[in-house]
Amino acid sequence: MKIVTAVARYLLGLMFLVLGLNSFFNFLPQPPLPPGHAGEFLSLLMTTHYVYAVGAVMVISAILLLVNQFVVLALVLLGPVLVNVLLYHVLMQPKTIGLGVFATLLWLLVAYRVRGAFAPLFQARTEG
Repeated sequence: MKIVTAVARYLLGLMFLVLGLNSFFNFLPQPPLPPGHAGEFLSLLMTTHYVYAVGAVMVISAILLLVNQFVVLALVLLGPVLVNVLLYHVLMQPKTIGLGVFATLLWLLVAYRVRGAFAPLFQARTEG
């Protein structure tokens, strides 16, 4: 299991490093914006430069995953990114959800390895 989670961590890190850097340098070919709300949403993210903030979070998290330092922090930072990716695809472009589901499965594998760090989040009450 140790090897599986290490491979998942590296794949997740590489995926988010490439996609995060693409937010800044646009080296991957971009298809035309989809019609309807999906295109409007993506256009808004680009014109407000929101993609740069998300890209920075992705790059920082990816580097942390690749160097195997602060892995829990990287997972916490990537969690909302993945939720938004999945929501975008479920609500606006279900046909292209594959990469988001794959990234989520990788995230879950890595999170399972460090699940003890997340245990306090699931306590119903705090002491004191």
